[in-house]
Amino acid sequence: MVDIPLIGPVLRHLLGAERAALAQEFLRFGVVGTIGFLVDSGVLYGAIALGAGLYLGRAISYVAAATATWALNRAWTFRGKGSGPVHRQWALFVVVNLIGFALNYGTYAVLVATVATVAAHPILGVAAGSIAGMFTNFILSRRLVFRG
Repeated sequence: MVDIPLIGPVLRHLLGAERAALAQEFLRFGVVGTIGFLVDSGVLYGAIALGAGLYLGRAISYVAAATATWALNRAWTFRGKGSGPVHRQWALFVVVNLIGFALNYGTYAVLVATVATVAAHPILGVAAGSIAGMFTNFILSRRLVFRG
């Protein structure tokens, strides 16, 4: 596993080698999630501009973000883990992360429907949804998609 510069040694000192490795993996997952958030938001606003609306636009943007995060997690967060053909791993990632998607999209939908500020600025709902699904997606991805 490749250390995150400067953070890796500090984490190993504070947490021990095994927990530090897990923490670094989670930090990488968070960085990838941030990129996914940017993809999600950008595609959502593009879809809305093209007339897809708040809900269909979000479904489209989520698939785009899930594909981007799968590719980045495969290449960086969980490099060398997981097996099988690429298309099967992608499909497993999408299926496994449906639980996180339910938390993510559910949080977004509730906030868009009930909070006027979020309906006017849907990026706030995307952010809240991303946080809601992040922990579940990390655990499921690590245990089922990218097993060591």
